[in-house]
Amino acid sequence: MRVGILYSRIRKDEKLLLAELRERGHDVEKVDVRKHGFGLDGTDAALEDCDLVVDRCLATSRSKYATEFCKHYDVPVVNSPDTAAVCADKVRTSLALDDAGLPTPDTTVAFTTESALEAVESYGYPCVLKPVVGSWGRLMAKLDSRNAAEAVLEHKATLGHYEHKVFYIQDFVEKPGRDIRVLATDGEPVAAMTRSGDHWLTNAAKGAETNSFEVDEEVAELVETASDAVGGGLLGVDLMETGDGYTVHEVNHTVEFKALNDASDVDVPAVVVDWLENRAAAEVEVTP
Repeated sequence: MRVGILYSRIRKDEKLLLAELRERGHDVEKVDVRKHGFGLDGTDAALEDCDLVVDRCLATSRSKYATEFCKHYDVPVVNSPDTAAVCADKVRTSLALDDAGLPTPDTTVAFTTESALEAVESYGYPCVLKPVVGSWGRLMAKLDSRNAAEAVLEHKATLGHYEHKVFYIQDFVEKPGRDIRVLATDGEPVAAMTRSGDHWLTNAAKGAETNSFEVDEEVAELVETASDAVGGGLLGVDLMETGDGYTVHEVNHTVEFKALNDASDVDVPAVVVDWLENRAAAEVEVTP
């Protein structure tokens, strides 16, 4: 199998994946998307002979458009640009999860500081303000008072980029000091972990403590439904525990798994490559 890896930086996650692919004797074509052009009639990146391309771009913008060009060139790519477009946009993710009937935090989108403040006041304090695009918990704010809300909304309104003028507001979910990350391949859970910490944001990127989590039937069903809702693929599904069960708040399309690999007994890169091999074989079957 010849596998293309779209990337802009080789992190530990990509090193784990590359090591597993090479150990199995697969040919790997690393494509640094910063160094190539993608034209309507082709690209100077060596993608044409790849059986499968894996998107591991760090930047959301590169991920979305590089996968679109792979689709345009009829090169099989995971995750698909359709999945990337939904997962990269918190508004589209929330809509997809809600359309699928999944429990997800109550969310309001507003387009002016005045209507955003009205939404914040309707939720009460605390509530959460998030950027519509972003990861690792960056630019997220827990609003504890009207003064804080007014200040943060004003700052976002003057930042310049139009996306900061789309105010994505969520009800604050009281969770037991942790959330849950499940890595899944086309809705099938591979491994899961809890991310715990004293801070209200419990991302591993923020230094949260990680521990293995056993996926039960309820979580597995939620993960499968969430995966289907965004188009499937290799995904990280994030859940929070509430007094009434679970809520699904995010789905990640270029999911990092180094922390999960350390926290879990599962050989995550091996399972991921198993899945990639199956996907590549399936592409061969449907493509004469």
